[in-house]
Amino acid sequence: MAQQNYYEILGVDRNATQDDIKQSYRQLAKKYHPDLHPNDPSCVEKFKQINEANQVLSDPKKRQEYDYELDHPYANAGGGFGASGFSGSGFEGGFADIFSDLFGGFSGRSSSRTAEKQKGQDVTIEVELSFLDAAKGCSKTVTYNRREPCSSCKGTGAKDGTKFQTCSRCNGTGKVQKYQSFGGMRIVNEGVCPDCGGTGKKILERCTVCGGKGYSDKTTTITLDIPAGADTNSYIQKRGMGHASTRGGQPGDLIVVFKVLPHKIFRRKDFDLYVDLPISFTTACLGGKVKIPTLDDTYELDIPDGVQTGKVITVRGKGINSSYGHGNLYVVINVETPAKLNKKQKELLKQLEEESDPSQSSKMNAYKKNVESLYGVNPYESKK
Repeated sequence: MAQQNYYEILGVDRNATQDDIKQSYRQLAKKYHPDLHPNDPSCVEKFKQINEANQVLSDPKKRQEYDYELDHPYANAGGGFGASGFSGSGFEGGFADIFSDLFGGFSGRSSSRTAEKQKGQDVTIEVELSFLDAAKGCSKTVTYNRREPCSSCKGTGAKDGTKFQTCSRCNGTGKVQKYQSFGGMRIVNEGVCPDCGGTGKKILERCTVCGGKGYSDKTTTITLDIPAGADTNSYIQKRGMGHASTRGGQPGDLIVVFKVLPHKIFRRKDFDLYVDLPISFTTACLGGKVKIPTLDDTYELDIPDGVQTGKVITVRGKGINSSYGHGNLYVVINVETPAKLNKKQKELLKQLEEESDPSQSSKMNAYKKNVESLYGVNPYESKK
C-alpha cells in the first residue's frame, strides 16, 4: 500500500531540480489556494497535499530520506510472512502501521500509542496591498479573530493545567477498539473514545478561565513585514498564529493572502514592469527625450527617430528588485495622432505630405508594391 507520491503531487519527476520544485509548488499553491475556491473542500485538501510535498522535496535531507523510502517501501517492516499469512508479532512499523490506519489494529494486538495531538486549524485572511507597496515591500498591521491557547490551563482545559488524569477507558490512547474477524484474521476497528473525546485524558476540574475548552476567543493584531515583489495570491504563513488545538497539539498557522490593487500607469508580469507611453507624431518622426516613471523616480528615455507604435524599449534593472528575483521596465510606444488641428498645422502637414514618399515608410512601401503587382496602380498617386 504505497504512500502519496510527492513528485506526482507537484507534477515533477524525480530528477527535478530545486528550482523546478519551487516553480511547480508556487504555481500549484496559487491555483488551489482555498481563498480562490471557498466552497470546494477538495481544494483545501489539495492545498495541504501540495504544502506537505513541498516541505519534504524542498529540503535536500528530507528529500534524500524520502527517495530511499520510495525505493525501499518495505525497509521498515518488522516480522515477516508466515506459512499461513502474516505473522502476528514483531510489527512496530511498516505493515503494522498500514493495517492500523485501515483497521485500527492487527491480529488482536492492543495499541500502546498515546492520543494523537492534532494541530489547530489554520486562519486564512486576505489583505489588500497597493501596487507600489507590493512591488517595493512594506509593513502592514492586520487584525483578525482566533482561538488562542488558554494561558491559565496551558491549553489542557483543566484547572491550572494539572487537574486531569489519563482516561481509564482508552488508557490515554484517545481511541477504543472493536474486534472483528476478517478473512481468517482478527482485526480491530478503532474509533474516538466517547469518554474523553479522543484527548486521552479526563478533566477532573475544569479551567475557570476558559471553561474547559482549552482556548479563548481573542482579537489578535500582528505586524507583517511584507517583502518586495509580493503579488496577488502570494501569501505569508505565520506559524502558530492560527487557532488553538482542541486535542493538545500545536496551534494552527495564520495564512495571509495578498490581493494587489491595479496601478494607473504600471502593469506587471512577475518581476517585470510595463508602461504604455503615448508620444506625439512629431516625436515619433524626429525622436527625442521623454521622462518615464519608475518605482522610485523618473527616468529620461531616449526615443529613436522613426519609432513605430508597438515598439518596446527595454530599460534594464528598473523593474521590481527583490530577494526573489529582479526585473526590467518595458516601455511600449504608442504614436498618437492629434484629434484637432488648426489651419496653420494643417497647411504644414500638407507641405510635409507633398515632400513625403512611400518608400520612406517600410509598411507603406510594401503595400504600394503589392497593389502595383496586382493591379498596376500606385495607391498613393492621388495624393500627389
